[in-house]
Amino acid sequence: MEQAFLIDYFPIFVFIMIAIGISTMAIIASWIVGRQKPDDEKTSPYECGFEPFEDARGKFDVRFYLVAILFIIFDLEVAFLFPWAVSLGSIGLFGFWSMVVFLAVLTIGFIYEWKKGALEWE
Repeated sequence: MEQAFLIDYFPIFVFIMIAIGISTMAIIASWIVGRQKPDDEKTSPYECGFEPFEDARGKFDVRFYLVAILFIIFDLEVAFLFPWAVSLGSIGLFGFWSMVVFLAVLTIGFIYEWKKGALEWE
């Protein structure tokens, strides 16, 4: 009984071993083929084509975070639209009107953010 149970997991074990083998070979091959002669230019920090002028742990403007939150909100809106569109025929009018309410709330939020100037970049 226990041996039959372990035989069911043998293909998974084989795939894991193959993945480990291929990744190990890729790392070793890149180390052998790649040039291992770092100079000052290669080891220097890179920031948009010029030398960094501040500490990396500096504070960011709050507008970066606002734009990121707005992106997440509207990205989730699109993520909810795809399954809704696929199942629209089977969910009926209740599903349709619930999505209309959802989109209306998000649109009102978008208009509010627009009017408050959160989308303006100075």
